[in-house]
Amino acid sequence: MIHTGSRGFGYQVCDDFLVVMQKAVQKYGLRLPDKQLACAPIESQEAQRYLGAMRTAANYAWCNRQCIAHWTREAFERVLNGSAQQFGMRQIYDVAHNIAKIEEHEVNGQSKLLCVHRKGATRAFPAGHPEVPQAYRSAGQPVIVPGDMGTRSYLLVGTQQGMKESWGSTCHGAGRMLSRSAAIRTAKGRDIAAELNRRGIYVEAASRGVLAEEMPEAYKDVDMVVETCEAAGLSRRVARMYPIGVMKG
Repeated sequence: MIHTGSRGFGYQVCDDFLVVMQKAVQKYGLRLPDKQLACAPIESQEAQRYLGAMRTAANYAWCNRQCIAHWTREAFERVLNGSAQQFGMRQIYDVAHNIAKIEEHEVNGQSKLLCVHRKGATRAFPAGHPEVPQAYRSAGQPVIVPGDMGTRSYLLVGTQQGMKESWGSTCHGAGRMLSRSAAIRTAKGRDIAAELNRRGIYVEAASRGVLAEEMPEAYKDVDMVVETCEAAGLSRRVARMYPIGVMKG
């Protein structure tokens, strides 16, 4: 599993456009239940500028993942003296979260074209949906749910009920319990790499600080998160994966 987003680029897009959207709310006379839902009409200059910047950040992240996947295959080929094809190292699926998509959904009994912005969520369309790639259309859209580097991660699939209940959305990961700074404070004096090694997990990180930020206790219980999504009918479990080697950049 390879997980990288747009890093500081995406953060900057969000930071810049929060200001733009807050002004747009006043400009267009929008009434919102929460100021954090700041937005603009989809055809407005503000919205179109945001969508362009967001898609640029998404492309940056996609390129990151493709490059890392290529170098990962090269590393396996070099160490194991064979080809990535021989090892079956093909890409299963690539998905973005924290992204807006133009989709058709049912609203009050009518089909409408919507801009669905999934923050902290992943698209999870059901079997048979035309936007699910042909290879997976009979099963449903694959959903990759990273947990933490010391427990488990999951592969889920979208459901028909989820399409009705959440416009085809489910969780995108375990989610943090501790902020990065709080995790660093909690990990003070501990050797996170040694703790993971004792559990049979080899870890390589850019620094001790990165390991502290990503310590297992910094995240929610992924089993509980996934079970909750399944119980709510938003997605269905397909596979549970255990870490044996982790690299944190």
